[in-house]
Amino acid sequence: MTSHDQDRISSAAAEPLPGIDCTALPAGERVRRAARGGAHRAPSSAPWHRRNKAAEAAAAEATPAVQRPTPYKRAQPGTAAALPAMAPADAVEAVAAVADGGSSSLRRHHPPSIRQRPALYLAAALVAATAITVVSAGESSARAVTPAGHSVNIAERLGVEGLPPTVTTEDAARLGELAASRNERGAEQAAAARLQAVANRTAVEAARPKCVLPVKGARLTSGFGMRWGVLHAGIDLAAPMGTPEYAAMDGVVLRAGPASGFGLAVYIQHANGDVTVYGHMEKILVTDGQVVRAGQTIALLGENGQATGPHLHFEVHVGGMMGQKIDPIPWLRARGVTV
Repeated sequence: MTSHDQDRISSAAAEPLPGIDCTALPAGERVRRAARGGAHRAPSSAPWHRRNKAAEAAAAEATPAVQRPTPYKRAQPGTAAALPAMAPADAVEAVAAVADGGSSSLRRHHPPSIRQRPALYLAAALVAATAITVVSAGESSARAVTPAGHSVNIAERLGVEGLPPTVTTEDAARLGELAASRNERGAEQAAAARLQAVANRTAVEAARPKCVLPVKGARLTSGFGMRWGVLHAGIDLAAPMGTPEYAAMDGVVLRAGPASGFGLAVYIQHANGDVTVYGHMEKILVTDGQVVRAGQTIALLGENGQATGPHLHFEVHVGGMMGQKIDPIPWLRARGVTV
């Protein structure tokens, strides 16, 4: 503390304080209040909290109102006039720089505040959308100019040269030879197939029996000859009812149906002219004029007509239906069949 300050405090302490009985205060207290400026209010009878509120109200009325400066006038969000005319990409970069607090000619004299940044972001989005629309419109117009039916030469795109447009005489002759050779091979294959079919039929025919016993597993119950004073012109082969009966050789059915003494009978004429007769069957399975093979089923064994039990009566007429009746056993044995 300087000597000047000490003299000022000493003089202030010697002077009496207004409204306060300085004699009642200690000397130290008078010095401290004089050092604070010597301004003291007279004691008040009001409580301390009311005195503070009254003082604050008086200070507020005495203090002049501070007028806030006019904020920077900014363009309304969504208007294109807020930005100068420039390319879409440049505008986006400028707006982004201003929003980030960088330097730009759009900032003018006032930097953007926190309240201004949402408007700038919206303006940047609008500019970007406008640029995308312009680019899309350009692409659409470019596609519209290109004709839809335009053909693309793949060989030209790949750098491959096309084939010769014409075929030479030598190539034509070669193609003709190949076609002829193919036709010849087709004809040869068809002929071979026909020969194979014929061979198959020949093999089947060779394996097929030329003569068979009319009933398989039958039992000979009566032979050819005189019986009860009459000629028994055939042989009887007994077997269960319904046993299949076969054609003895290949031939044609002359008659098939009811017959006197036989009940039902079938007459078959063979290639040498002989006729075989089958009688007493239960059911006939062929018709007149039908061609049959040796071993083909022609009827089912029975006991119709003059019969004492189920059996087949088998006869052989040489030369035709009205030809001589002979013993069937030697006739079958001559053709390799044993009874």
